[in-house]
Amino acid sequence: MSNGLIAGSAQVDISPEKSLFLFGYPHVERYSTGIHDPLYSSSLYLSDGIEHLLFIANDIIFVSKTLCARVRGEIAAKTGLSENVITITATHTHSGPIIVNCLSNESDATVPPADKEYLALLEQNMVRSACAAFNSAVPAEVGLATTKANGIGTNRHDPEGCADPEIPVMMVRAKENQKPIACMVVYSMHPTVLHEDSTLISGDFPGMARKYLQEKLIGDDCPLLYHTGPSGNQSPRYVTRGNTIEETERLGFLLGRSIADVIPKITFESDIRLSVGRSLLELERRSFPGIEEAENGLQLAQKTYSDLIEQNAPRAVTRTAECACFGAEETVTLAKASVEGRLESACQGSSPAEIFVARIGTWTFACWPGEFFVEYALELKTLAEQCYVISLANGDLQGYIVTKEATNEGGYEASNALFSASNGPLFVQETHRLIKQMDLSKP
Repeated sequence: MSNGLIAGSAQVDISPEKSLFLFGYPHVERYSTGIHDPLYSSSLYLSDGIEHLLFIANDIIFVSKTLCARVRGEIAAKTGLSENVITITATHTHSGPIIVNCLSNESDATVPPADKEYLALLEQNMVRSACAAFNSAVPAEVGLATTKANGIGTNRHDPEGCADPEIPVMMVRAKENQKPIACMVVYSMHPTVLHEDSTLISGDFPGMARKYLQEKLIGDDCPLLYHTGPSGNQSPRYVTRGNTIEETERLGFLLGRSIADVIPKITFESDIRLSVGRSLLELERRSFPGIEEAENGLQLAQKTYSDLIEQNAPRAVTRTAECACFGAEETVTLAKASVEGRLESACQGSSPAEIFVARIGTWTFACWPGEFFVEYALELKTLAEQCYVISLANGDLQGYIVTKEATNEGGYEASNALFSASNGPLFVQETHRLIKQMDLSKP
C-alpha cells in the first residue's frame, strides 16, 4: 500500500552562454546568433514512500550513455536515490548545440566536435534541476488523461502513413492547495520546423507548446516535461507553411491548446503506487554494403533528387529525396568505417541499450534510447494498456531503428542506422516482458 505521494519539480535554463554549432542538418556551418526561446532541463521527482522515480527532460538533440551515467551518479551521490530510478531524455530539437559526436557525420567538414565546456555546463545544470526537484517535494496528487493533436505533422514518407497522434498528459499538483507542480507529455513528432537557415536557439514547436501552457494555464513556475515519442518517420514536413519562428508558434500553440483542453478533465489521486523496471539489450548491427556499392547508392540518390528538382516536384517530396542523399552519404562513411575496423567503438557506445519502464498507478511509460519508427510504439500499445513510449532516453543509438520494410525501401533513416531493424521487435518484446513482470510483483 502506498504511503501517499510526494512530488517536486524544477526547471533550469540550459541555453548555451556563447555561440555554438546547432546540430541536426548536414553541410551547413550553422552557429547560434541568439536565443529565441530558452532551452530547459525540467525535472519531476515522485515517491510513494517506498519507490522513487525521477524524470529529467532536456531541450537538446540527444543524450549519450556516458552523459547519462555521469548525471545519474552525481544525482545519486547528492540525494541518496538509486541511479536505477532516474530516466533522462532529450526532446530532439535541431536548434540546440551538438551533444554527441556521431560516426556518420565524420565526413561532414561543417560539423565540429561537441563543445566540452557546454557539455560540462549541461551536466551541471541537469544535476541542479534534478536535485532541486528532489528537495522541493511535497504531498501531491497525480492524474492522467489522453488527447490527440492533429495538424502538427505526419508520416514523413507518406502523409497518409503510420502515425500516432495520441498524447498522454500527466498533471501533478500539490495536495494541500492544488497548485500545479508539473505537467508531463509525450508526443511522437520530430521537432524540425526550423531548418538550416535558422540560427536562433530554440526548442522548436515543443518550446512554443511550453510557452502556451505556462502563459495560459499552468504558470511559469510549473515545468513542462516534454518527451518525444518514437518519431523516426514523423515530421512536420507536409503541414508547415514555412520553416520559420512564426510557424513554430503556430504548431506549438496548436499542440498547447490540445493539451490545455484535456487538463480540466483529469481526475487526481494521491494514494498511488510507483514501480520501476530496467533491462539491457544487446543490439544486432546493421549489415553494411561494400564501399563501391555504397557509392553507387549515393549516385542513385543524387540523381533521384536532381530529377525531382528538374520536375519542380513539391517541396516536401524534394526534401525527402534530399534527406535520402544525406543518408546515402552517411552509408558511404559507415561502410568505410566498417572496412577500416572503426565501427566497433561507435557500436559499443550504444550497445547494450537500456530499456527503462516507469509505472505510475495503472499508467506505464517505457523509455527507449535513440530514434525509433512509430510502428514499434503502436505495436507495444496493442500489448499493454495505458502504455506510452518515450524515445531518446538514457542513451543514443547514433541513428535509427527502422522497420524491415524501410530497410528494404532504403531512404534516409535506413541509411543512417548503425543497428538492424531486427532490434525493433526485440525492444517491444522485452518491454512487454518487463511490464508483465511488474504486474506480477504487485501485492
